[in-house]
Amino acid sequence: MPAVTVENPLTLPRVAAPAGAHTRPVLTVATAPSGFEGEGFPVRRAFAGIAYKHLDPFIMMDQMGEVEYAPGEPKGTPWHPHRGFETVTYLIDGTFVHRDSHGGGGVINDGDTQWMTAGSGLLHIEAPPESLVMSGGLFHGLQLWVNLPKSDKMMAPRYQDIGGGQVKLLTSADGGALLRLIAGDLDGHRGPGVTHTPITMMHVTVSPGAEVTLPWRTDFNALAYALAGRGTAGAEGRPFHMGQAVVFGAGDAITIRADENQESRSPNFEVVLLGGLPIREPMMHYGPFVMNTHAELAQAFEDFQAGRLGRIPADAR
Repeated sequence: MPAVTVENPLTLPRVAAPAGAHTRPVLTVATAPSGFEGEGFPVRRAFAGIAYKHLDPFIMMDQMGEVEYAPGEPKGTPWHPHRGFETVTYLIDGTFVHRDSHGGGGVINDGDTQWMTAGSGLLHIEAPPESLVMSGGLFHGLQLWVNLPKSDKMMAPRYQDIGGGQVKLLTSADGGALLRLIAGDLDGHRGPGVTHTPITMMHVTVSPGAEVTLPWRTDFNALAYALAGRGTAGAEGRPFHMGQAVVFGAGDAITIRADENQESRSPNFEVVLLGGLPIREPMMHYGPFVMNTHAELAQAFEDFQAGRLGRIPADAR
């Protein structure tokens, strides 16, 4: 980890918060509980226990793996519905195949991202390819759920395939951190992901002992999640480590620092940074549906049962 990198970060554009920026304080650090999803692949519920007022417009995020599968062990999810939000699948190690009832789909490998806007609804499936099931191997990734405002919940579904080579690569002021900007803007640089809800999403690798302070929109919330390693967040140096999420308070900059000594399994501190413009609408989440009211949730289930969210393609049954 990770697949998308460069030998010399100093060749990349540099990003730093302006002098006098107000670094966001840390409000809380939450530890993700472990569980299983789909046909049984292990996940950490990254935002479990964090109040939605701090997450909005994000709903949930799962860290899938990191797991080394033996031959015959790789697992995925069966066909299932979604309505009212977007799913973002970022694969760090391994291979995953996506297919949906709206005609979207493709294969993602190390460093690739799939961005599926469910909108008015569809069925989809995510599974490892047959070759990976036969061989086994390393699997590690994230799936993020991003809410849609009421005005966009019933829009037509859309699918984006973002190859790792499309991600905007940046570095910190001293070259001690590699920034992979997947979506949104950072200091005038734009990631390739097209979003309905304004957000910023990036994967940051911080070298041991290095510190990175990035400018951050004051109207966005700010979250960090540690994929591997350990370090601190905020000017106050609040410790956090793999499997923990950080909620930041108000300000116009974010600071992350890597400990001098990291784990042998991961030489650097690997962190996902997220921020978005809060929607500030009622959010009703039940299973695969995210709507504004209980009546809309009931309608989503009714539409799913009636086949109005799409049907499994004949060649996939």
